[in-house]
Amino acid sequence: MPKTKTDYFDALGVSKSATPEEIKKAFRRLAMKYHPDRNKSKDAEERFKAINEAYEVLSDPERRALYERFGHAGVEAAVGGQGFEGFTFGGFGDIFDAFFGGTTGRRAVPRRGADLRLRMSLTFEEAAFGCEKTVEVEGVELCSRCKGQRAEPGTKPEGCGNCGGSGEVRRVQQSVFGRFVNVATCDRCRGEGRVISHPCRACRGRGQEKRTRRLEIKFPAGIDEGAQMRLAGEGDVGDFGGPRGNLFLLIAVKADKRFQRDGDDLIHQLELDIAQAALGAEVEVPLLEGTETLRIPAGTQSGEVFVLRGRGVAHLRGSGRGDLLVRAQVITPKDLSPHQKELLAELADSLGTAGSLADKGLLNRIKDALG
Repeated sequence: MPKTKTDYFDALGVSKSATPEEIKKAFRRLAMKYHPDRNKSKDAEERFKAINEAYEVLSDPERRALYERFGHAGVEAAVGGQGFEGFTFGGFGDIFDAFFGGTTGRRAVPRRGADLRLRMSLTFEEAAFGCEKTVEVEGVELCSRCKGQRAEPGTKPEGCGNCGGSGEVRRVQQSVFGRFVNVATCDRCRGEGRVISHPCRACRGRGQEKRTRRLEIKFPAGIDEGAQMRLAGEGDVGDFGGPRGNLFLLIAVKADKRFQRDGDDLIHQLELDIAQAALGAEVEVPLLEGTETLRIPAGTQSGEVFVLRGRGVAHLRGSGRGDLLVRAQVITPKDLSPHQKELLAELADSLGTAGSLADKGLLNRIKDALG
């Protein structure tokens, strides 16, 4: 008993009103799924043959019309009663090339140039206030002799006779799906559409060369360690007229002995002696732009913080500046003269710690005196 053939629309999983594009899309998906080179299941070969048979009929308007009117019998009659039993297939690459065009290369197209990266070192003040610097960047540039034309000055590239200047060679192939155009990159001009008979002596026909450029770069006020600046279009030149890449600057900021930076705020450690901390004093504290007199109240303890508003680093985004935080650090003296020792002993006596002087070291006695 002859085997009943599957309905072609059911084989592709489409409706009877499916458009040619829907049929093509369904075939592509199923052919990729059931080709025996990829699918090792027992029924993959039969499914693949059925899918291809259905596509060959439904993708041809005349055969589809016969099938919709007379069914399988009408199609078999149109091909001389032979049906599709003689259908064979090669490797997966063969079916892929036949269906998707079989392009064996890529035509030369404009390509964006490579990005460049450069580490920049700024002083603390340059980062805080902003600055302009001349930066040397080494990268790929257009050849200074041929200006990127690749041909020796005075000569011109010639149109490729093999592809007629298109950069592609087209070949018509007959397959189980019908006639297909195989598009391949021209092997003579390699997809450029032109041939350089007299290459530039400087770049040897590449059209590019390594060269150092000087750039004037403005660094914004408030930029910090680890920040990255992106300069669009300052990277390597592109290939075949493509756009330039970008230049990325990674920022490093040198340390400053006077300040620590916390975001847009600055921290300054202010050393005070015992007398200044106990009695109070007026001291000079450093700023980014000079100094300022700060009044220290009597009885100041180590770790106390005095805030000078708006004396920090400029906000990178927006107006204004951060603050300067002055942190007091009371320093205990180490090398004392006899007179200083006598005065501190009197201080200890007045503070009620004289009974412990005999069995404590001087440093500990001073710490006791300061509480």
